[in-house]
Amino acid sequence: MTSGADGLILGIETSCDDTAAAIVSDGRLLSSFVSSQPLHDQYGGVVPELASRDHQKNVVAVVREALRQASVALSDVDAIAVTYGPGLAGSLLVGLSFAKGLSASLGVPLIGVNHIEGHIYSVFIEEPSPRFPFLCMIVSGGHTMLVHVGENGEHDILGRTRDDAAGEAFDKVAKMLGLPYPGGPEIDRRTSEGDPDFHRFPRARLDGYDFSFSGIKTSMLYFLNDIPEADRGRFLADHMSDLCASFQSAVVDMIMDPLSRAVHDMRIQEIALTGGVSANSGLREAASAFCKEKGRHLYVPKPEYCMDNAAMIATAAYYKLASGITSPLTLTADPAATLA
Repeated sequence: MTSGADGLILGIETSCDDTAAAIVSDGRLLSSFVSSQPLHDQYGGVVPELASRDHQKNVVAVVREALRQASVALSDVDAIAVTYGPGLAGSLLVGLSFAKGLSASLGVPLIGVNHIEGHIYSVFIEEPSPRFPFLCMIVSGGHTMLVHVGENGEHDILGRTRDDAAGEAFDKVAKMLGLPYPGGPEIDRRTSEGDPDFHRFPRARLDGYDFSFSGIKTSMLYFLNDIPEADRGRFLADHMSDLCASFQSAVVDMIMDPLSRAVHDMRIQEIALTGGVSANSGLREAASAFCKEKGRHLYVPKPEYCMDNAAMIATAAYYKLASGITSPLTLTADPAATLA
């Protein structure tokens, strides 16, 4: 894909519970600011109505901070990029409505970005970045998919989860274990002190390059239910890290198996690992070891660009704008948007 979109792009991301804004200039990141919503921790998950309310309260201040960090004025902005889906309907509407207002008032183009596409292009936020074509393994709380990314922006989905996303499985299992939300980082933190061979959870193996994580979640539930209730508290206290390590080992195996087969079948040299779960230490280590053994190049964003952020939205918009792609002001939020 050729690039060459000049000027400043303001990116806005409000697909879930993080209000984020970023400034990209000629493809180079100038600032990235994220305001999280810790109020959801007490509920063990994101409450959609509370999330959209917080976006309404925070979006103006977040955009101002991104502009301040980049040392630019709003009047300097040449295009507005915004996530239109997938995500929570109310959250998406806040960011999209605000972006439309800015686009109309400034008289600059609006660029709608699919949130999944943003994760793909997060590997271009900083150097080094992959060459086209490349394989992108997207692993997050809402999505697990393997995508072939072509030179002119083509996205061919090779495999996807048939049930839970990997990040969703992490959070649900963490809740079973009585760990705080968000559960994925907490499980990852505890694995360093645990034995991954303590218990072998089943690994789902599907045809093609698809994924399935509902089985391992059920397996953990059955495992815990088999422990007498009177003994369960002591057992978890003694073996929490072992269970976390065993579970994480299984999930990493189930992610790496389709990826490794696709790399072998398609003979692609460039591999990207993105999405919130790509910050997981076990997955990063497994992907790095695999690529080193097979002589492939691996690209993983910094942890702050693996999570939801506007830098990836503005970066994806830079490539779209370079290809002459903009969006009308009639663009609507699409909570169930698929990757085109």
